[in-house]
Order: sequence, then structure tokens, then C-alpha cells
Amino acid sequence: MVLKKRKHSTSRLEDVPLADYGADENITDSAKIQWVNQPWVRGVLRGMAIISFISVSCNTPETFQHLAELTYITFVTDIIVSVIFTAEMIAKMHMKGVIRGEAPYLKDNWCVFDAIMVFLVWVSVVLQFFQLTNVVPEVTVLSILRSPRPLIAVRCVRVYLKFQLPKSRVMSIFKRSGQQVWSVTIFLVFFLVLYGMLGVQMFGSLSAHCVVEGTTKDTNFTMDELAIPDTHCSMDTNMGYQCHNGMKCINRDSLPRDVMGYNGFEHIGTSIFTVYESASLEGWVFVMYKVTDSFSSWRGYFFFVTMIFFLAWLVKNVFIAVIIETFAEIRVQFRQMWTSSRTAESAVDSKVLQDDGTCTPWKLTTVDENKPRGLAPHCCQLILQSRAFHMVILILVISDALLASTYNMLNTLATEEQSNRYHDFLYAAQVTFTVLFDLEVLFKIWCLGFFGYIKRSLHKFELCLALGTTLHLFKDLYHTQLTYFQVVRCVRLIKLSPTLEDFSRKIFGPFVKLGTLILFTMSSLIIVSVISLQLFCCIENLNQFKTFPHAFMSMFQILTQKGWAVVMYECMLATDHSLAPIIAIYFITYHLFATVIVLSMFVAVILDNLELDEDLKSLKHLKATEQGNLIEKLPLRLRVFEKFPDKPQMVALSRLPSEFTLPKIRDSFIRQFVETGTDMERLLRRSVSRDTQGHTQGAVLLTLPDPANQLRLLRRRAKQLVSCHIPSLVHRKTGISAIVRNSAHQRVLSLGYGAIGYRGRMLSEYGCRDRRLRALRGSLRGHKPMESIKENGDTITNRNVSFNIKVIQERKQQAVQKRTAKEEELRENHPYFDTPLFAVGRESRVRKICSAIVYARYNATLTDESGMAIKRRYQGFHDFLAMVTYLTWFSIVFTVAACISMMFEDASASIMETPALQVAEYVFVIFMSLEMMLKVLADGLFFTPKALIRDVGGVLDVFIYFVSLVFLCWLPKDIPPRSLAYILMILRCFRPLRIFTLVPHLRKMVFEVLRGIKEMMLVSILLLALMFIFASYGVQIFANHLAKCNDPLIETRELCVGSFIQNVSVVKFRKVRPDEPQPGFLVPRVWANPRNFDFDNLANAMLALFEVLSLEGWLEVRDIIIEKCTLWHAVYIHIFVFIGCMIGLTLFVGVVITNYFESKGTSLLTIDQRRWQDLKGRLSLAQPLHLPPRPDHSLFRARMYDITQHKFFKRFIACLVLINFFLLSYRWVDPTQEASQASKALASVSVVLTNMFVLEVILKCISLSPIGYWHSRRNRYDLCVTVMGVVWVAVHIWNESQFSYALGSAVILFRFFTITGKHPTLKMLMMTIVVSMVKSFFIIVGLFILITFYAFTGVVLFGKVKYGEMLNRHANFEHVPNAIAVLFRIVTGEDWNKIMHDCMISPPYCSRIGPNYWQTDCGNVTASLLYFGSFYVIIAYIFLNLLVGIIMENFSLFYSNEEDALLSYADIKNFQITWNTVDVGRKGVIPVSRVKFVLRLLRGRLEVDMDKDRLLYKHMCCEIEKMRNGQDVTFHDVLSMLSYRSVDIRKSLQLDELLAREELEYNIEEEVAKETIRTWLEKVLKRMRAVCTTHIKEKSHIQIPNFLLGSLTNERETHKILDVPAFIETAAKDDVKPEDKEGNEKLKPSPETNRDQDHPPQSSPSHKLLVPTLSEGGANKPDSDDQGAGLRVRRQGRRLQPGSTPSTPSSTPSPVPLFPKTVKSSMVSSATKDVQDWWKEQLRYDSGSEED
Repeated sequence: MVLKKRKHSTSRLEDVPLADYGADENITDSAKIQWVNQPWVRGVLRGMAIISFISVSCNTPETFQHLAELTYITFVTDIIVSVIFTAEMIAKMHMKGVIRGEAPYLKDNWCVFDAIMVFLVWVSVVLQFFQLTNVVPEVTVLSILRSPRPLIAVRCVRVYLKFQLPKSRVMSIFKRSGQQVWSVTIFLVFFLVLYGMLGVQMFGSLSAHCVVEGTTKDTNFTMDELAIPDTHCSMDTNMGYQCHNGMKCINRDSLPRDVMGYNGFEHIGTSIFTVYESASLEGWVFVMYKVTDSFSSWRGYFFFVTMIFFLAWLVKNVFIAVIIETFAEIRVQFRQMWTSSRTAESAVDSKVLQDDGTCTPWKLTTVDENKPRGLAPHCCQLILQSRAFHMVILILVISDALLASTYNMLNTLATEEQSNRYHDFLYAAQVTFTVLFDLEVLFKIWCLGFFGYIKRSLHKFELCLALGTTLHLFKDLYHTQLTYFQVVRCVRLIKLSPTLEDFSRKIFGPFVKLGTLILFTMSSLIIVSVISLQLFCCIENLNQFKTFPHAFMSMFQILTQKGWAVVMYECMLATDHSLAPIIAIYFITYHLFATVIVLSMFVAVILDNLELDEDLKSLKHLKATEQGNLIEKLPLRLRVFEKFPDKPQMVALSRLPSEFTLPKIRDSFIRQFVETGTDMERLLRRSVSRDTQGHTQGAVLLTLPDPANQLRLLRRRAKQLVSCHIPSLVHRKTGISAIVRNSAHQRVLSLGYGAIGYRGRMLSEYGCRDRRLRALRGSLRGHKPMESIKENGDTITNRNVSFNIKVIQERKQQAVQKRTAKEEELRENHPYFDTPLFAVGRESRVRKICSAIVYARYNATLTDESGMAIKRRYQGFHDFLAMVTYLTWFSIVFTVAACISMMFEDASASIMETPALQVAEYVFVIFMSLEMMLKVLADGLFFTPKALIRDVGGVLDVFIYFVSLVFLCWLPKDIPPRSLAYILMILRCFRPLRIFTLVPHLRKMVFEVLRGIKEMMLVSILLLALMFIFASYGVQIFANHLAKCNDPLIETRELCVGSFIQNVSVVKFRKVRPDEPQPGFLVPRVWANPRNFDFDNLANAMLALFEVLSLEGWLEVRDIIIEKCTLWHAVYIHIFVFIGCMIGLTLFVGVVITNYFESKGTSLLTIDQRRWQDLKGRLSLAQPLHLPPRPDHSLFRARMYDITQHKFFKRFIACLVLINFFLLSYRWVDPTQEASQASKALASVSVVLTNMFVLEVILKCISLSPIGYWHSRRNRYDLCVTVMGVVWVAVHIWNESQFSYALGSAVILFRFFTITGKHPTLKMLMMTIVVSMVKSFFIIVGLFILITFYAFTGVVLFGKVKYGEMLNRHANFEHVPNAIAVLFRIVTGEDWNKIMHDCMISPPYCSRIGPNYWQTDCGNVTASLLYFGSFYVIIAYIFLNLLVGIIMENFSLFYSNEEDALLSYADIKNFQITWNTVDVGRKGVIPVSRVKFVLRLLRGRLEVDMDKDRLLYKHMCCEIEKMRNGQDVTFHDVLSMLSYRSVDIRKSLQLDELLAREELEYNIEEEVAKETIRTWLEKVLKRMRAVCTTHIKEKSHIQIPNFLLGSLTNERETHKILDVPAFIETAAKDDVKPEDKEGNEKLKPSPETNRDQDHPPQSSPSHKLLVPTLSEGGANKPDSDDQGAGLRVRRQGRRLQPGSTPSTPSSTPSPVPLFPKTVKSSMVSSATKDVQDWWKEQLRYDSGSEED
């Protein structure tokens, strides 16, 4: 059966206005069009722009030396381009006018840009003419004039700057995005300046060096006086590094710049430069080592660790959040652009559901019904469509890939002749495979026809591979660049896995987005490369920018962020010292652009591709909820008891308290004799019993199938019936009923409750008479279907989503009940079930005591008499204490203590020889033994419901315990490498991981990470496939070609013998002068591969590419490939770096972030729901202003209040803070020197500023009062800093010393943080960072635990490995603190691969002294690969990316768009001001009676219009009263209520929250309606009674109703009769529910009914949002004044205070009496009738819909 689906075109691109940002947008298409606007002319002009760009990229002296003919070619080309562009410019000026006209030339931005480009081209022509005539030398600084010329390439791109949006909307998007990027840049500058100042004050000039004895400070500098390598030292002998014997430490401030370098902290400019370089994670560790050598180690570690955490991991990730938020908004607006081409292509396509024969069965494929058929017969068509054919092709692809990867396998294992034979065999195999694949292509063309074949993209790819590999077979082209076609054939293997294929399509498609981004990246890279080429090509001895390829590689190096500082330093050292800051600014600007814009855009595109469509999110959310909650089966360890026969225990009664006591009977026993199930099940069972009585004897009672698995049980039941010889009638009854029932259940699950009649039995099973559902159905009466809003504005109807979630909730409860029932049944029928160790009884006293100890927990929640939770001070701390049980807290403490003791273990102080460490180990093992015993006695070991070993955490606990116990009992004295004792030493290092099992938040974090393991594995497979492809290519091209002699003067292997002097570098980044002698030592010549990588076999190539994938070592690979091969071969490594790093690693970022959002529940939210989540987060962080009102009673204080609250006063204080801060740009004191006059002057200015800050505090205390001043947290911080400043002033005046200067610097730094509170943008971004730090607390703790675990393991594995290239006195594993420092360095990726290779050293390059592992300096190859590879992947690819997700979440929380936000910051600020007015005591709580004042004073979006929103006002007051049961309400209570009332809950709330909110609002609506009726009846009856009493006194002849006349003997009887009217009582008896009778009896009658109403009172308000909300404004204005009357809501059992709200409708024009003097009885009867009808209607509404 073939299912076809014809897709019609729904594209409306022609109806959307174009926003054209291209040139000539003001020129209209008229009949008389100018020649410059002809399409072919514009094409020629774009071609000329490309030619001009190519010309300027070739215009360098080095290029002309290699290709002299290019000198004249570029000159002639530039002249032609100049003439053509000049003609275009003159024509446009003539056509449009120069200055005047409708669209003058000089007022058009693009025309001005074109004119500038024409001028620059002419300047280049003139300059080159002078160079050709030798007027100007070939190498001249004037070539900088050509640097803007590459921007002419923009003319080729701007034609595509057309968007399917209005220009105003596009400009708004880019303007807002630019503002956000600018704000985050300012925030980055804030931290750069902060750490720059801190570096100046903490470190200063790092000028202390170790020099040879006899060198003085005034001695002329020579390189021979420095240590090898250059080493910094400390002048203070109590800290830092001390020089070896024969050398001393002196300050050398006058070192040349190429020796001293440009990084340091001597002044603020250099310090900020160093901070930015370190924050880019490039070379930061070497600067830190300089600091730790010159000062105390804690200074360096504190400064650099905090700087990397804040700048590199938090602040820079805010840029990613900005780009992703911007891209998400652009994606919403430009969705038609991404899909327009696909829509146009598939507008007339037909789709067919078929099996195409691949490994991805049954999918929709495009079919063209009119396509030409191939010439092959039908049997060939069937072969082509068969799965076997495709499997054979894939097997051939696998065979080809595996054989090609073994190209150099026999090179080291066989002779040269055998190796040549194997190469010939591989060539023959390659020829065979190529022929087979060519035949495959021809066969498909024969079957499908050429046009039918070429139509599919996959066939085009196969055809290109076939052509490329065929050309590759030629001898001259074999193992050349065409080898790419052979290795890329592995991409076809993706068809083997449908999951991998779908994932690849998801992340890479549509390719328009990723392709556009790649094109943008490469275009910008090429343009910047040419600009840099013209800027630096004139510098001598600078090879990085001699030609365009070198310039491109240098700028690509900056784009990858690896080694970018090397390029910058090379240029700075090659030019004059005065130009170094300009060069640094240029490269930092491009690096910042590449880091925060380009790379962030790749992450944004990947995240966008992983984003689900809006219409799929709710479905996936429902599916995930259903799958996660409907687990009915018990664990396997408990289901074991079901295999054993039931052995119930008898109940033994020691004594009978009475004569009629019944013994306890098991529930599972009674259940056998009770009929359960629905009516249909019972009837069918009885029918089966009747039908089988005459045919079989002893017929068994059968049960109907469970709805979850009908068909399986139906087949089982049919077999049973057949075995019992039941007639076919029973078969039909059983089968038909099961099928009908299964269909009904499926209908309920898929379509909701509306699929079945309201009186159907199916609904009763799911609790349709539940009050919540009845309330929901009552609230939904008359509603439109629930709608969800897509990102593009379309709506999708989710008619039964609420009902589906209700079904899931019911099924979840049923699953829990079934699991509980199974456990109870096993507990009753099996005596050993839930019996710890099969010995401790269930009701044993020992077990109860152990359970009490195990589950004892701190109670963090206090309740009042009414049961409401009391919010205590520092509630967060109490919740933290209640996070785990007391026993778990003790376990955490003892585990941490044991880990601390392990930090003191190393090779020189082992636990076997240190008694103190043994005591700590004994304490830990003894405590853990007690803990295990208590848990086992309380919960059991394995076969109990709450067993100790019930998950991975329990297994890890038992594993750690037994390892510790065995090792402690053994304590071996000798531990050889690779022995059992050595393995136990390594396994002991798992101890820190136990904290993951003890802390719930850490355990949850691990589970959330593991939840996305599937996607991570798919990304890993893709990266491994990429590495395999490039490794196979590298083996075939570079095998045995990268080896060289270590003597650079020897080029052949035959001459690489003997020894030579190996020169060493003393200073990094310094080029040796020609006549300068260099230090060196004698080494033997060796012909070998590069130390860290080679491509001689597949394994080494994969390892090298894995290191390159982390951007470590790829520069060395590039340089060696260029040196040993050609420049074109370097394309190989550039392509791999771009694909692997720019795209591959961003997949990890995207997958981890997506998994984080899924675990947080935000990935499946719609846009409105995300905005609601952000709003709730902002509201939870909002606090009262704590700003007292203006003291109008005191004129002086009022003046002070106006002054201190004025914006100019605040700006003045902010300027003072900045001035005070920038006093730190000069170091105040050097520990080795006395304070200078400049330091004293700066300290004096700071003293004056401190006094001004004291004056500010005094003025604020006067204006706000001391108590009012203390209420604000910001004021408290200012006061603390000011007090510290006063203390510093006193200390500085009393004793001027280094301590006083240091204290003054600290006070200034602390005060600088107050500047963030004075700027709204900085405040929001600072809040983002602070909240991100709080939310990432457990991630940071988990990161530290992992680092500790790896540090312990590293000390055991590599603690005694000899030093190497990067393993030295700074970076080693000798002690645990050193290992932690090394691992933190590896987290940042700083030369981790070199440390790994140093730890892989093996004999004969190391030695073994004794049998123990600490008596050898060798490493371990396998352990090193596993250790460093796993650590880098887990930490760098997973944990650090979680920080990006947290930053993104909190950025959207604080920096939302004011236009799209549900409540803007202005609205929240307005509420804070209003609350501050009402909350006089500044306590954050107010009585319920004062809330009405808050609601009346609100303005803006939260304003409650008393004329239009009276009913809303009553609902809000009622909700506030219900929230705290009439007690005082908090700031967040009222704000939360207003937030719910200000949004459309059906769009913003999730399903569970929506159901709860609708039920709450329904109850509020019901209560307000009852209260309104009571109030109205009281007024009506009171007036009726007053009128009746008046007429009785006047003896009027007006007829009074009988129920009012009665027997009015006295006033008491009159009131008694009028208290409960007869018609009310009758109505209540007929319609009211039993639970509502009590409330109805409390009604107090009132008199009036308004007969002048045009519309009768409504029974309920508008149900669009269930109740009126703030977002509706005046749309929900009630039609009658009866609904709007009485805005106050009365609490139950208590009347409102008089005068609080008007008791009569405000719309009544004048107080006209209800009954005139001539009132008739018919009027009274009519009023009575109206009251009766309205009351009955309300009662019907209260009881629910008619279905109930």
C-alpha cells in the first residue's frame, strides 16, 4: 500500500515587504532606466569588485618577487577597475544629483562608500606607479594606504542584504542587539579594569630575575647573565622562588622589550593587556608562574583562578547568551527566509511513504510522477530498491575504508619489499572498489535515468565521489589532494544508523543557516587577512604577513584563539615600540570579534537546529511525562520473590481482649473472593461463567485485560479458553469486548475526554466526577479551544491537552498504587520480603532504632496554628541544613576529612609509614562500617525496597568501603607497579566521588548529565568519524614524511649521524640577533618524527587529531607539514580545525546546553511560557525598595532628601568613586621599597575622597533617618565600606606603612563595586553573574570533586615521573596541591597534550631504581592516555558547557527585551514604589486590609481601574485572603498575584500549573459570586423591610407579600422572619448541595434590586481567561452594576468595615429609592422572582455542568 501526500505551496513571500539594504534602493524601476541600473551592468560591477579584491591581495613586495609579472597585471587591472567605477560614480551623480535632488548621491550611504572605494583604488594606482618608476621604494610604509581597499568586496555581498521584513523591524532588532553587545562589552571592560588595578597593586613590575653572581643593577645587560631559561625570583627570602647557588636575585628594570616582554603589571595599560591575554586562556599559566616565583603563591593562584572563573567562564559566556538571544529573535522573524527555498522546491512535490531499501525504513520520499523512467528492466528496479543491495554497498564502503587506513601498517613490521607488495595490493584493491562504485553509479543511472538520478542530493554526492576516485587511480594523481574523494566515501556509512542519520539532519539542516554562517566567517576572515596583509607587509623580518597565504593562516590562527598572542607579539616586536599599543588594540579587536561574535554564532546556529518546533514541544512534553511516571513494575531484585511460592505467615494472638475479636486477614487473601473491575468486566465474567457451565467443569474465572496491553492478554486469554474447550461464542464475546475496550482507551488517550460521551463508563474510570475536573469543566464551559502560539504567530489548537495531562496524572497515581499493592502483596505472602539480611524482622525494635537514626533530619519548616508555613530569617540556611539527614551530614564530614588526610599522602609520605594518616584512615573506615551497618539493618542490603544497593550510588558506597577496608587491613609495605596493591592504591582514589552519592543536588546533576548521554554519544561518533576520515588521509599522504633530523642543518637521513651543539632559547618570543652568541649543549643527531605526533599509523594519527581537536598542538602540526611538504598540504589541517573545532566542538556545547534546558524543563516551553518562567525568576529576586518617603514634616530633612535623591547627586558620587578607583592605576607601595612622593599624594587624595563619602553617609542618614538608611542593603554595604575607609584613614595617619597602603587599596576596590548599583545595565549584568554563581555552586563543587579525584589518581600514577617539556617544578604530580594546580591548568586547555606526552615516557628514556612504584621515574602510556583524555573530555566538553547553559538561563532572566517582557522593569519598579508607600514599617509584610491601597495606587500595566475592573478588584482581594488565610501578606505574595492576573494563563502557564491555577481561580470566582449575591440580597431585603415597616406605620394600603406580613407582632419577630426568606430557603432546599447549606444559612437579607438595568445580571464573568485579568484592561467590564458593586470581599464569618468601599453602585446617577411611595405588589413580586431566578442560576453554576 502506497500512501501519498501532495504538498501544496503555502509560500506567501510575494506578500511580505522587502527590506532592501543593498545599493540603489531609491532607484525606481521605470521604463527609462539608466545604464548603470541594468542587471548585466551590475553583474559586471560586482565582477570588477572581485577582481579589485584579488588584485590588492596580490599587491605585496614578497609576491612580486616570486611572480614578477603580477606587478604589471595588478597595475593594469587597477587602472581598468578605477576607470569603470569612476564612470559609474559620474553617471550616478548625473542621474541623482550630487547634493540636491530627491535622492542625492552624497546623502546615500552606499554611494558615499562607493566613492571612497574609488578614491582608494586611484590612490593605490598612483602609489604603484611611483613604485614602478622607483620614486617610492618597493617596501614602503605608504602601502598602509591600500589597507581599506579590501572592503570593496562588500559590493558583492550587499546585493543579498534583503530581508522578508519591514526595515523598521530589522533596524529595531539590530539596534537592540547592538546595544546588548555594547553593554556586555562595557561589562567586560569593567572586569578588565578591576583586575588590571588589582594586578598593579598586588604585583607591580615583575622585574626580579635570577642572574649570575657579580651582576649589578647598573651593569650593561647581556643574555649570558640570565638563567636558562630566564627565571623570576623574589627579593624577599620568606616567599617566592629563591635562586640557586652561583646566582642571585636583582631587579632589572632596564631590560630590552624583547627580553622583558609586553605582559606585566607595571602600569594600568600593561596590566589590562595582560589580564585580557590571560582571560583568553592563552599563555596565562606562564604569567602566573612569574607571579608565584616573585611573590607568595597564594597571590598568584587567587588572582588568576578568580580571573579565569569570572572573565573566561562567566563574563565571556554572557556574549554567547547575547548572540543566542539575538539569533533566536532573528530566527523567529526570518523563518521564511530559511525555508523559502525548500518551500519553493517542494511546492509541487509529492511525498510517498515507502521503504527505499536503506537502513532507514519507511520514510516520506519525494516522488515525481512525470519523471522519465530508466532503461533497466523491472527486475533491476527491484534490485535497486532492495535492502540487500544497499547493505552490500555499505559493506564495500567499510572494507575500502579499513584497507585504506592500513596503508603504512607494515612499514615498521616488515622489510621494504614486503611493504611495497602491500602497497601494490592496496592499489589493486582501490582499483577494484572504485570500479565497483562506478558500476553502482552506472547501474542507478540505468535504472532511474540520468535526470531521475541527478535529482537527489545523495546521488549527486555519490557521482562526485565516483568521478574523483576514478581520477585518483591515475599514477600521477595517486596519493595527492584527490585522496580526499576516497576517504570522504566513509560519509556514506551514516546510512547504517537511522538515529545517527536523523541526528545529523537535525543539527546540520537546513544547511542554509550553517552555510550562510560559514560563508560569512570565511568572507570576513579573507577580508581581514587582506587588510592585515597591507598593514604589515612592509615590516621586515615579519614572515606572518609576507603573502596572502601567510596572512590568511595568521588571521585563521587568531580566529581559533590558539596562538593568537604569538602573532600579536611577533608584530609588536618587529615594529617600533611606540606603535605596539596600536598593534595590540588591532589584534585584540579582531580577537574579541572572532571570540564573542563568530564562535558564538556557531553555537547559536547549533542550538537553533536542536530547537524543536513549537507544535512538537507540548507533545514531547506529554510523552516524556507519561513515560517517566507510568512505571508499574517493581525492580528486578524485588521481583525475584514472585518466583517463589506464597508462604503467608499466620497471625499469633497472645490474648483475646474480647470475645468477638476477629483475627487479621490478609488483603491478598480477601482479594481472591471480591469481584473487581468495571460493570462491563463483571458482566462479561458472568457471561463466560454461564456459557462454560454446560461444557466444562471447574471453569476458571477469567479477568479482562488491562487497557495498557490488550492484544497480548487477549491472545493469552484465547489460548486459555481454547484449552478449556470454550465454545466460539465465548471467543467472540471476549475478543470483541477486549477490542472495543482497547479502542475506547486509545481514544481517551489520544483525543481526550471529549471523545466519549459524558455518561460513558470510560470517563468514570478516570475520575470524571472528581471535583477538580468538574471545576475545570465548569470553567471551560463556553470557552474557545486552548491555543498555543507558534513563533511565527500562527496558532495551533490543543483542544484536549488539559484532559490528556489529567489522564497522565490519574495513570501516574494508578501506577503508584499498583506498585504499592504489589509490594504489600509480597510483604504479606513472603516472610523474607522486606527483611534485612533475611534475619531482622520487619517490626524488630533494632530495625526501628536504626531507621530512626538513619532518617533523622533537621526540620526547616515551622508552621503556625493554622498550618501555614512560617518564613524564618535565613530560611535558605535552614533549608540547607535540612537537605540531607543527620547521618548523611556526618558521612559528608568524615568523607571530606578522609579526603583531606589523603592530600598529605605522596611518595615521600605514604600511609604505610605515617601513623597520623593511618589514624585518619582507621577513623574513616570505622565510621563507614557503622554507617553501613545502620543502613543495612534499617533498609537491607539488596533484596528490600529501600536496600542499600539499589542504585549506582549504593554500589559506589559499598565499593569504596570494601576497598578502604581491604587496604587498611593489608597496608602493604611494597607496592610494585601494576600489582594488586598498586591497583588498590588507585581504587582508593575513588573516595571523593562518594560525595556525589551523599549530596542530592550533586546526584541530580550527574543524572541530568547522564540523561543526555545518547546525544553526546552521537556527537562523539560524528567526531570520531571525522577524525577517522582525516586520519586515513594523513596516513596515506604524510606517513614517513614528517621525520627529520634534530640538527636543522641536516636534511637527509644518511647524514644525520654524530653530534652537534643544540642551541636553547633563554627568553620566550625573542628572535636571536645575527651576531649574538647563543647558549647550547652537545647532543647526538637523531632522525625521528616530531615528539608529540606523527601519521605513521592510524592510531598515532587519531591521537594527533584528537589533540588538534582541542586546538592544542595544531600550530606545530601545521608548521611541520609546511616545512616537510608544501604550503598546499597545510590546507588539510586548516580544514580539519575549522570543521572539528568550529562545528564539531560546538555540537558538544549545543548538546550539553540543550540537555541542561531539558532537565530544567525549559527546552519544551513555548516562547510565552519561557517569558513566564523568566518573569517568575525576576519577581523572586525583586525586593522592596526600603526607601522611606519624603519627610515632609521636617523642612531641613526634606531638603536633604531632595538633594540625596537627585540624579545629579548620584552622578557626582559615582564620579567620585571612579576618581577614587583610578588612583590605583599607580602602585602605591613596593614591598622592597619605601613609599614614594607620588604614592603619598595619591593616598592623601583618597583620604579627602573618603571624607566626602563619610559626608554622603551623614546626609543620607539625616534625610532617610538612621533606621530608614539601614533598611537598604546597598546602604549597608556603603556604610561598611565607609567605616573601613574611616579606619584606614585613622591607621594611615597614625602609622604610615605597607599595611596602611594595602588596606587603603582594598577599601578603594571594595567601593568600586558600588558603581554597578548606580548603572542599570551594569546592575543587571552583575546580577546575572551573581545568580549564575549561586546556581552553579553545585556544578563548581562537582568540578572540584572530580579534580580532587583525578589529583589523587595522578599522584599515584605520575608522582615520580621525570621532568620533561612541560612537566617541571611548576607543573607536576608530586603532591596533591600541585596536581590540583596542574589539572586546573588542563581544564583551561593550556598545553595539556604536552603534559600527557611527558607522562608517557618509558624505557630507555627513564630508569627503575627499585621494585616500588615510587622508585621509578617512568610513566605509563595507557594510563596517561586514559587519564588525560577522559579528564579533558569530561571537564572541558561537559562541565564547563553547563556554565554556558546557566549563563544563558540567567541572562534571559535579567536582560529580557522590554517590548516582549510580560512585566517590564518599569512595572516592577512601579510596584516597589507603591509598596514602599504602604509598607511604612519597611518589614516586607502588610496586613491584608492594606492590600486594597496597594491595588488602588498602582499605575501603568498593573493599574486597576476602579470604574472598569471592579470585579477584577474583588477577585484579587479574595485571592490575597485565601493565600495566607487572612494573615499578613508579603511583598512577593502580592507581586505574584499581580503577575498571574497580568498574563494570559492559557498561553504562559504549563499544563500542571495551568490546571492548578484554573482550579484556584474557579474557587475564587465561585466565592466572589456567592459573596456578591449575599451582599446584594442583604441590600435588597433590607430596603424591602424598611419599605414594609414604613408602610405599616403609615397604615398604607399597598399590598405586602404574605411572607413579609406573616405575624408581625413585634420587631424581633419581624427580623426573625426576614432573616431567612421563604423563596431563598425553597431554592436552597431544591438545588443547593449539602456542603453548601451551611453557607446559605448564614446569608443576611438586604433590600434593593435595580429595575433600571438594561441587561440582567450575569452568572459569571467572561470566561476567555476564566476570570478578568489585568491584560484585558476594560474588555471585561461587567454589563450590570450588580457585578461591579461591593469591591471589597468579606472574609468568611466576618463583615467588612463600613466605609472601606462604596456599598452602592457608583454608576447610579442619584439615590432613587427602590420602591416609590406608590409601589405596587407586582413590582415586589417581580423583584422576588428576579432574586429566585438569579439564585437558582447561581446554584446550578455552583454545582457544575449538566453532565454532573
